[in-house]
Amino acid sequence: MNNEDLLKNLHENPFLLAPMAGITDCAFRSFMREMGCGIVTTELVSANGLEYASEKTKRIMKFGSTQHPVGIQIFGERLDLLGKAASRAEQMGADFIDLNFGCPVSKVVKKGAGSAVLKDLQQLRKVLKAVKSSVSIPVTIKIRTGWDESSRNADAVVKVAWEEGITWVAIHGRTRAKGYNGKADWDYIRWVKENAKLPVIGNGDIMTPEMAVRRLQESGCDGVMIGRGCLKNPWIFQEARSRLSGQPLQREERQFLLILDRLKFYLEKDCEEKILMLQIKKFSSWFSAGYPDSAKFRKSVFQIKDKNDLIDQVQIYFKSIESFIQKDTSDEPFLMGGHG
Repeated sequence: MNNEDLLKNLHENPFLLAPMAGITDCAFRSFMREMGCGIVTTELVSANGLEYASEKTKRIMKFGSTQHPVGIQIFGERLDLLGKAASRAEQMGADFIDLNFGCPVSKVVKKGAGSAVLKDLQQLRKVLKAVKSSVSIPVTIKIRTGWDESSRNADAVVKVAWEEGITWVAIHGRTRAKGYNGKADWDYIRWVKENAKLPVIGNGDIMTPEMAVRRLQESGCDGVMIGRGCLKNPWIFQEARSRLSGQPLQREERQFLLILDRLKFYLEKDCEEKILMLQIKKFSSWFSAGYPDSAKFRKSVFQIKDKNDLIDQVQIYFKSIESFIQKDTSDEPFLMGGHG
C-alpha cells in the first residue's frame, strides 16, 4: 500500500482503533473492524523479540485478511533490528509500519525505546531513516506530547517526521511523565496540527461517539484514535461515523450477548482456550461498566475456572441488564488501558 491509498482510507473512516497492549490482538482487531472501526494497528512488537524468534512476538504480529489496512507497530533501541523488523512486517503483508515513541512503561523506556526517544531528536531522525530505508510501504509514528511538561516537543517531532517522509503522526495528549493520569491536552494537539505539514491523528480520553466527532472537528486532526472508549462501547465507531455524517445518533438497545458471541467467534479462531477465557473475562468485564452490579460481576467472572461456566455466567448477567441504560464510568481506573 502506498501513502495515497493509506490516506484515502483515513479520509473515508477517520476513527481508528488505538493499539493497546494485551487488548488489541488479532481477534479483537477483526472484531472491531466488523464493528465499524477504520485503520487498525497491532499491539507494540519488540524488534529485539522478533530477532530472537520469540513465539509471543510472532503471535502479536499476526493479522487477518479482513483487517486491511493494518499496520504493525514496532519498538526497540537498535537501528539494525528495527530495520529488520520493519522489513519482516512488510514481507508478512502489513500495509504500513507504525513506530512507537509513546509507550511510557519503564522497562521499554530504560532501554532508550518508546517515549524515551522524544528526548533525543537526533536519535529519532536516525530511527526514522533506518526504518524508512528498510521498507517501501508507508511509515507512521505514535508519540506523546513530550517527555514531561517542561519539555513538550511534539511540534518539533512532527517537523522531523515531515522531513523524513513519515505518512502521519498520532499524538497521545499526555506527556510520558503523566502516564495515564489527568486529562489529555487536546488544545496542544490542535496547536501542533495547525502548524504541521503532514497529517496528524489525535488520541486520548475519547469515550463517546459525540466526543470522537467533537475532537475530530475542533482539533482539525485528520483522524482520531479510540482506545478505552471501545472497551465499554464496542458500537462507538459506527456511532461516531453516523454522527459525523449528520445522521441522528440512534442508541438502540445494547445487544451485548450478540456482540460477545461475535467476539467469541474470533477468539475461537485465533486463541488457545486459556487465552480465550481470559479475553472473555476481560471484555465482558469492560462491557459491563456502568450497569448494575458490574463490580460484583467482574469479581465473580475472574474466579471461574470452567469455560462453560464462564459462558453461562456471562449470559445470565447480560440478560439481567438488558433493560438498563449504561451510565458514564469514564473515570473508573480499571478502564485505563496499556497503550502509548
